[in-house]
Amino acid sequence: MSDSVTTKTVKITGSKSDEKNLQYAAELIRQGKLVVFPTETVYGLGGNATDPTAAKKIYEAKGRPSDNPLIIHIAEPRDAELYAYTSPTYYKLAASFMPGPLTVILPKKDTVPASVTGGLDSVAIRCPSHSIAHSLIEKAGVAIAAPSANLSGKPSPTCAEHVIDDLLGRVDMIIDGGESEIGLESTIVKLDGEKAILLRPGGITFDALCCVLDDVTINPAVAEQLAANERPLSPGMKYKHYAPSAPLTLLSGDEKKVTEFLLAEQKAQRTAILCYDEEISLLKGDSNGELLIPIGNRDDLDAQARSLFAALRKADSLGAEKIYAHLPNMNGLGLALYNRMIRAAAHTVKNID
Repeated sequence: MSDSVTTKTVKITGSKSDEKNLQYAAELIRQGKLVVFPTETVYGLGGNATDPTAAKKIYEAKGRPSDNPLIIHIAEPRDAELYAYTSPTYYKLAASFMPGPLTVILPKKDTVPASVTGGLDSVAIRCPSHSIAHSLIEKAGVAIAAPSANLSGKPSPTCAEHVIDDLLGRVDMIIDGGESEIGLESTIVKLDGEKAILLRPGGITFDALCCVLDDVTINPAVAEQLAANERPLSPGMKYKHYAPSAPLTLLSGDEKKVTEFLLAEQKAQRTAILCYDEEISLLKGDSNGELLIPIGNRDDLDAQARSLFAALRKADSLGAEKIYAHLPNMNGLGLALYNRMIRAAAHTVKNID
């Protein structure tokens, strides 16, 4: 991005000035400018979803490939009618999961420029539950296209500090609404009649979707790499995502042997370890534990989801030369953690046996 812009940063605290700040942010959106705002998943980099120039600015600010489609955010589930061709299946999902961390891919209407959808004839639609996001969309009076508010490829931001590190001088406004509740981007499904294809797992799990729809399948790209010539159907499918600067390796195998491996690696160089809380005493040893980054208890997947992206950023801030983490299982929310971590690691997994 060639020209730096002056970024206004405001904190929403429940004070009288909040309304004025949100009105100002909504006006910026209507003018085709960029506003970063909090959602229940991660922070979003928002622009007018009906303005192709705004979409171009989003791609430029992130350094994001233009064939990587954007999600558009709406204030109410029924607002999807303005931008997409809905279906009974969409409304069945909306009744159960909207507002919330679910994105549904539908055939798009001409109100959404091709630049927003990466040239696809479909559009990804989400209705966030976060009160600040909802208020901003409502005041703007238009859907807001918003990928995660980070430089392309880096870990997604779960607090305003992450956004400032990446996008200060690249966006017109940053709204600080505290830490994200979920910490992983939304679940994405593509509809085919009464069927749903899970393209990106998130806070709405595969099992939860199966409780609402009879036919839900998981796209192979959730766990595997797309071929070089394959076009991404949703954000996060094709390119290296969520990655720290230092190389990340995911470890699987016998728990005791993994611990022994990590103890040996700690002595070799500046090795950061994303560890479970229960492991801290085992791994700390004689060191000060500076590069041990706890992400929650082994069985607390919610805590791990909230901690993951901040932990990857912390590893970079500490000057780690390499990073290790456990390979998650793929049950429940674990599938979403697996999906993010396998991409952050560029599919680098080491089995310790």
